[in-house]
Amino acid sequence: MTRACFAVVAAAAFAPSCTPSAPPSPYKPVATVTELMEGTIQPAAEVYWESVSTTISAAGIDEKYPRTDEEWEHVWGGAMTIAESGNLLMMPSRAKDDEWMRLSAALVDVGVEGAKAARTRNPEKVLEVGEKIYNVCTECHMKYIME
Repeated sequence: MTRACFAVVAAAAFAPSCTPSAPPSPYKPVATVTELMEGTIQPAAEVYWESVSTTISAAGIDEKYPRTDEEWEHVWGGAMTIAESGNLLMMPSRAKDDEWMRLSAALVDVGVEGAKAARTRNPEKVLEVGEKIYNVCTECHMKYIME
């Protein structure tokens, strides 16, 4: 290599990059994924899942579902927490791979669907969406907890 070529290569190697670097992330994750699951997602899912049920016994049929504005708001809040938790799982410090991102986005989607079901005050729809939430959670747990 001639001196002229070497000088050009050396200059290029030490020249400042023309591409600006990405600004630092404004996010400050506090919880680990496990802490997020145990402290936020699981309690919200339990609120949602436990809000509607039918129990058949010798005494008869007991239909449980929210009856007051406050109870329906609580179910809606659980669904919104589930939806926003999907976003938290997609943060760069928590994201694992493309499948993780797909499942996290699916959690957002079913959480939004669950919030809409709570807003309609339709117990059957809440029960139906509760199954979808369960299925997304189970699929993720089978992939990332069981591996």
